[in-house]
Amino acid sequence: MQRTPTLIPDAPQGTAAPAALTAPDAPPTPDDAAHAAETPGAAGHLKSAVIAILIFTVALGLISPIVMTGVAQVAFPKQANGSLIPGPDGQPVGSELIGQAIAPASQPFYFASRPSALSSGGTPAPYDASNSGGTNLSQTSQKQHDAVATNVAAAQAAYGVTGPIPADLAMASGSGLDPHITPEAARVQVAAIVANRTMAGQRVAAADVQRLVDANTDGRTLGLLGQPRVNVLQLNLALDAQFGKPTPRP
Repeated sequence: MQRTPTLIPDAPQGTAAPAALTAPDAPPTPDDAAHAAETPGAAGHLKSAVIAILIFTVALGLISPIVMTGVAQVAFPKQANGSLIPGPDGQPVGSELIGQAIAPASQPFYFASRPSALSSGGTPAPYDASNSGGTNLSQTSQKQHDAVATNVAAAQAAYGVTGPIPADLAMASGSGLDPHITPEAARVQVAAIVANRTMAGQRVAAADVQRLVDANTDGRTLGLLGQPRVNVLQLNLALDAQFGKPTPRP
């Protein structure tokens, strides 16, 4: 004979369930105690944060720079020390990365760099290495048009050119410190430099100056990147090395 299960009716609303149906709280186990002991409090989190800061400060602020500096000095010593250019006496006279301004009295005897829009306190300071920037003028700016027109007229007068001139002799670079000009910009200046140095008593031939331009022309980086360029400071040092420093006649 099959027994009919006894059903326990739901407890009336507002009354507690029978004691037999309420599970008692389980006593803590050793694992629970160990987990509670391993969970850090506020002091533990602070300690971990301080240790992490010290580790990363030493690793990234001390060890990494020392290692990178050492690798650079071994693998790329010239670049790591500023790509300095030595003069005739072996002392640095400039850097391959930063152009230089030439005194107006000496400029006719040397190749000119690109125009520079740098200024200090409102006073023009071309190729001031402590400053860097361009005009930030748009192509529709009248000031930009006037500046380009002024540069074009100055270049035409200085180099005896009546037609167009290379763009890098008309427009300033974005940094104001560009050490390079295009081979075309150097070629435009050859005749004027020959004439000015000849008037100063030097025997200078245009073919010799052009050979110096060609010898100091760098090609595209890796044969693909950028354009051929001439480092103006290196070219001017080569001029003096071959022909000597000019002395303007009174």
